[in-house]
Amino acid sequence: MIVALILLPTFAAAAVLAIRSAAARRTLLVLVALGHAGLTAATFVRPAGPQLGGWLLLDPLGAVFLAILSLLFLTAALYGIGYLAREARRPTGLADEGFLATNQPEAVFTACLLMFLATMTLVTVSHNFGLLWVAVEATTLASAPLIYFHRQKRSLEATWKYLLVCSVGIAVALLGNFFLAIAVTEPDGRSIPLVLNDLLAAADQLDPTWLKATFLLFLVGYGTKMGLAPLHTWLPDAHSEAPSMVSALLSGALLNCAFLAILRILQVCSAAGLAGFAQPLLILFGLLSMSVAAVFIIRQDDFKRMLAYSSVEHMGLLALGVGLGGAATFGAMLHALNHSLTKGMLFLVAGNLLAAYRTKSVAGTGGAIRVLPVSGALWIAGILAICGSPPFGPFVSELAIIKAAFDQNATWVAVAVLSLLAVIFIGMAAAMLRMAYGAPPERLAAETRPREQACTFLPPLALAVLVLVLGVYVPPVVEDALRLAALALGGRQ
Repeated sequence: MIVALILLPTFAAAAVLAIRSAAARRTLLVLVALGHAGLTAATFVRPAGPQLGGWLLLDPLGAVFLAILSLLFLTAALYGIGYLAREARRPTGLADEGFLATNQPEAVFTACLLMFLATMTLVTVSHNFGLLWVAVEATTLASAPLIYFHRQKRSLEATWKYLLVCSVGIAVALLGNFFLAIAVTEPDGRSIPLVLNDLLAAADQLDPTWLKATFLLFLVGYGTKMGLAPLHTWLPDAHSEAPSMVSALLSGALLNCAFLAILRILQVCSAAGLAGFAQPLLILFGLLSMSVAAVFIIRQDDFKRMLAYSSVEHMGLLALGVGLGGAATFGAMLHALNHSLTKGMLFLVAGNLLAAYRTKSVAGTGGAIRVLPVSGALWIAGILAICGSPPFGPFVSELAIIKAAFDQNATWVAVAVLSLLAVIFIGMAAAMLRMAYGAPPERLAAETRPREQACTFLPPLALAVLVLVLGVYVPPVVEDALRLAALALGGRQ
């Protein structure tokens, strides 16, 4: 089943390149997303055993991130039907607002999208640290063409920055793998395989100095891909310039994959008794990321960049939750789910706003609630949700992390988080109010306003419903999966 999860989108990506019909390609994309979601659901009913000598294994921690990935990809694929059809009909002459009729064949875009799914799936099931590194690097190569979809100057710059910065980060992570290999080498020359379960079983035999160095390099290397400040410089450009359905996957799924890589080495450090070294570093990077995001969100005029900096904020909050440990670990796992669903919904809605207004400027996107009633309402709900307002899911997970901080007498951490959340709420709410209730552009008069299509607002609407449900009720199956993931990290519910 694990192998099928990887090979299904891989073979489909190859098949897409041979299909000449756009409708058939889009149909295959949705069918693969449905198949992947079905196989993912089946792993919860019948857990898959280890493959390739333990190199591939879907444990509770990986299962949570795989489920988030699969659900978000399915939503993006359904949204992609209308999105790709709309892009194919887009006229030229809109380059001043960042739109160009794409010269990139849709087949290449769809193939890269499916390979993106395959590589991210490989990250979630990789238990060998070398294979994990290869999988994370493969996600970069598969997603770079997606960012360059519109083939204009800003998207080219964003793509190169993404490749350059993430490649430097992944090189640092590779050095971390070398240090880990030294840490597992015993005095007699024998070494422990770089497989997670083997390392956990022999954690007391690992060299603590080299293991500390490994964690630092993994935190910097994979933290670059995760978007932790000050290593986040690629993220605002890539999220802003990528197509909205790709931005949803970058923020809601790719960042989680890099986070998972950091969690894997944290598991080893905790088993080796080095949690006291690793967790304060996560708290430090978490607070720094939230602080940087707060500064750039205030008076941000590009609403897609605003969402990108919001991702930096929430990645920092995830790192902080795991760094606190205990009950905060469960809160972090719940927040990973809530953030992915909410941010995915917001980026899909941003795509609808972008198509109607032809600008990413907050000032130029007034009256959204009148121009696009459904998308405008979803935008308001999404901004309130991502800022941690009740009754949405992020409120519950953020509250769990903050409460755990108070319970652990880390009062200064809780106060800092609350202060930063307040600043970010003010910045995002101010932009949301201008976009929702401001005056619409003259060209969008009542008789010329675009009509919303169900295929473009139903997918984000489904995510909005899930976020709302998670704010008032966490289903037992979801709670159990998150609890097991937290226990794998040494936390508790």
